Amino acid sequence: MTRFQANMILVFASIIWGSTFVVQQVATGDLGAISFTSARFFMGALIVLPFALVQLKQRQKEEQKITRLEWMGMVLTGLALFSAAVLQQIGIFHTTVANAGFLTALYVPMVPFFAFFALKKTIHWSIWPASIGCLVGTFIMSGAKNLNVNAGDIWVIASAFFWAVHVILVGTMASRTRAPLVVAVVQFFTCATAGLIVGFFVEHPQIAYFAGAFLGILYTGFLSVGIAFTLQVVAQRYTPAADTAIILSAETVFAALAGFIFLGEGLSPLQLAGATMILSSILAVQLLPIYARRQT
Repeated sequence: MTRFQANMILVFASIIWGSTFVVQQVATGDLGAISFTSARFFMGALIVLPFALVQLKQRQKEEQKITRLEWMGMVLTGLALFSAAVLQQIGIFHTTVANAGFLTALYVPMVPFFAFFALKKTIHWSIWPASIGCLVGTFIMSGAKNLNVNAGDIWVIASAFFWAVHVILVGTMASRTRAPLVVAVVQFFTCATAGLIVGFFVEHPQIAYFAGAFLGILYTGFLSVGIAFTLQVVAQRYTPAADTAIILSAETVFAALAGFIFLGEGLSPLQLAGATMILSSILAVQLLPIYARRQT
């Protein structure tokens, strides 16, 4: 798979995540956010599990067993995913949707920062202005005008840190194990199990709540988790984490489009300008390195 093909897969994943926002808003029933997250990740894990077992068996045939350290890394990836999702949801309860949307996008510039300074990865110069462009575009699209930081905002900022860590860990584990489906299913089960435990003590869900949200769990578990998150792991074997963060920021654009199509939510000219800025930043990351290579 080429880097361009991997990036197109990430764009497709962001389309799925953007459209799934509508379902998460209207199809959770009486189920709490943590319990709903746990249920949909269990659903996604079960969908991917048969394919992951085939991949794991193939690795064993090739005498390339996954090490204990790699298993631990996959579990750590799942815990980062769970931490990001839960911290974000706690923050949403105590801040505005506009603030939450913008502050979550802080993970976009965090990823190249961590990759460059912590992992000593080489970063193409276009990543830095593109990251800022995505951040500003998300700010415009969220409609946030005055960011008065409160307790909820701190939770969301913390979640952005874990989203950045998750993107980096996914890329690292997918490349290290060369078994992206195994990485996907382990992180899903880890996230789901952690959510089940925390949700049981915090939200006290009833069986009837899961039944009432079954269609939402099925839809998001199959598409958002089973397909989109798995595609992210597969694609990150072939594309840098910094590129991934910028491309996935298009989720904001597709969420707005889904809201417009399915919920009748309007898009102002300013929001369209923000969407254009995000998409332009993504194109810059794709095209500028190619242009530079052709000039050498």
